[in-house]
Amino acid sequence: MLTQALLVDDSRSVLNFLKRHIEAEGLVEATTFLDPVEALACARERVFDLVLVDYEMPHMDGISFIRALRTMPGCADIPIAMITSRQTDDIKMEALQAGATDFLPKAPQSVEMTVRLRNLIQLGAAVRKLNDRAAHLASEVAAATHKLGEREEEIILRLALAVEYRDNDTGEHTLRVARYSRIIAEQLGLPARLCRDIYLAAPLHDVGKVAIPDNILLKPSKLTDDEMAVIRTHATIGEKILADSSCELIQLGAQIAAGHHERWDGAGYPNGLKADEIPVAARVVAVADVFDALTTRRPYKEPMPLELARDYLVENQGRQFDPACVEAFLSRWDEVVAIAPGQTATQLPKSEAALAPFTLGATGSRPDQDRGGESATAV
Repeated sequence: MLTQALLVDDSRSVLNFLKRHIEAEGLVEATTFLDPVEALACARERVFDLVLVDYEMPHMDGISFIRALRTMPGCADIPIAMITSRQTDDIKMEALQAGATDFLPKAPQSVEMTVRLRNLIQLGAAVRKLNDRAAHLASEVAAATHKLGEREEEIILRLALAVEYRDNDTGEHTLRVARYSRIIAEQLGLPARLCRDIYLAAPLHDVGKVAIPDNILLKPSKLTDDEMAVIRTHATIGEKILADSSCELIQLGAQIAAGHHERWDGAGYPNGLKADEIPVAARVVAVADVFDALTTRRPYKEPMPLELARDYLVENQGRQFDPACVEAFLSRWDEVVAIAPGQTATQLPKSEAALAPFTLGATGSRPDQDRGGESATAV
């Protein structure tokens, strides 16, 4: 690949001489400009390996040109030589401070000119190779980082699915909660990285269920008070499982596991946190988790139609849920319906009588008897 040189001088004869001289060995392709302003405009669109610029020009002198060029992306390291017949110490110092690499005499001296240009051409080629190598390495690092991120995501998801399969033979609850959580986080305007991390960490919300005995977790009938107390330990157990990790994603998972049953009004568990005391990721997942629990069939209850589940969230914002999270969730209702488990949204009457068939399963269980991470009203 030819070294790309930018030549700027208000004298056409000087430009022609420089172009012939610099292209003589067939290693350089030179682009010439009489106007420094036009040359800067070109430099914004093209990458050059070497720049030669006159000191005295109309509109802009060489030192101002060098300063402007050095601020452009990709121009911080390229060699720049200033062409001048006034090589006084003060001009040289100012040019060097502006970013000049070398100086060329205005009056051509063949030996000196040839040697200096050869050195500048070699330097420009070397800088380009270094930049190309750096870009290649950056691309490799980015690809490796992306690969590691994909593996991290897969490991977390598989861990969450392993837990979910204990009481849900599809594992789809975990995936839906993650998708709902991402919707809420994005609509809240949280940073893109945090939205991504909440989406990935949300499936870990019920990891503590691995420690809940099957006779309680899978019980098809109403749980006793003692059994509910055991169920509620899954939040603290989940936090312990995920705590002290060096991975930020796992740390976020610990926050979610510990806090997704806290309530906005402070009546939740395990720590009775309220309002902003509850980590935002846990507040997000609380809405996603309860909505999916309400709208999903379980051995101990029938699924609630989407509109009734929506009404439940609205009625309990400011009590059970962060109002901002509920508003964020419902503001993208069409996406929620598309994710929901095989249902279509229908407008149903809003009353306790209408809710009763769906909140009381065939065995008489209530939402507050739901298992662990699927609790709708548990305190």
